[in-house]
Amino acid sequence: MAYNLLKGKKGIIFGALNSKSLAWKVAEKAYEEGAEFILTNAPVAMRLGEVNELAEKCNAELVPADVSKQEDINHLFDVAVEKFGKIDFILHSIGMSPNVRKGLEYDELNYDFYNKTLDISAISFHKIIKTCKEKDAMNEWGSIVALSYIAAQRIFYKYNDMADAKALLESITRSFGYIYGRDKNVRINTISQSPTMTTAGQGVKGINTLFDFADKISPLGNADADDCADYCISLFSDLTRKVTMQNLYHDGGFSSMGMSQEAIDVFES
Repeated sequence: MAYNLLKGKKGIIFGALNSKSLAWKVAEKAYEEGAEFILTNAPVAMRLGEVNELAEKCNAELVPADVSKQEDINHLFDVAVEKFGKIDFILHSIGMSPNVRKGLEYDELNYDFYNKTLDISAISFHKIIKTCKEKDAMNEWGSIVALSYIAAQRIFYKYNDMADAKALLESITRSFGYIYGRDKNVRINTISQSPTMTTAGQGVKGINTLFDFADKISPLGNADADDCADYCISLFSDLTRKVTMQNLYHDGGFSSMGMSQEAIDVFES
């Protein structure tokens, strides 16, 4: 059911790859709620993924952008400003770790890979916000959202240096949230999402076990990709104009749990 929560709003959605992507679900929901937006991802991801199908479905323009390259980010925002004048929302759904892909343990990290993890997964968020602010590309009371994970606060073995990246992502949210809120009434938040069976998530070793564990611990069960999209839409909408600098847990209650009866039953069996 649509409520026209984003009618007349314009935005940029980073990170849609295929129908399993959280950004893909957010784009579908944003379109359903009346938004117009640009879809963007790294050129190689756009070639390998299915984002053309999503763009056609949502009547969205595709603009390739490698977030490790400032000139690509500049071009993206120039296109957005030319197309929309100003935008109202941004979704950052970008994350990758060469160390995770190579199966390197945390105490064996390759530092070149580590720098790339931080650059793509977190520093890109700072670059995007900085560029948006410098170009005055966002309307007052706009909303910027990035997707995070509770490994920023707790240890989840094999999540590796991505945990460091998510911690940095959340710190950038607070620091820039103050500045952008003070200067332009723009709000910035992260959503700490349940483990979700996305293409990226399935690259984390042990994700199936982690998914089942979280589902048994959480009183409401894991929040799935469609649930995440709904929450993102609420943060893009005018209903959350005074919510900023927050890391918002969207995990069925997992973040407040210690042990559930369902988990006890598994360990006692």
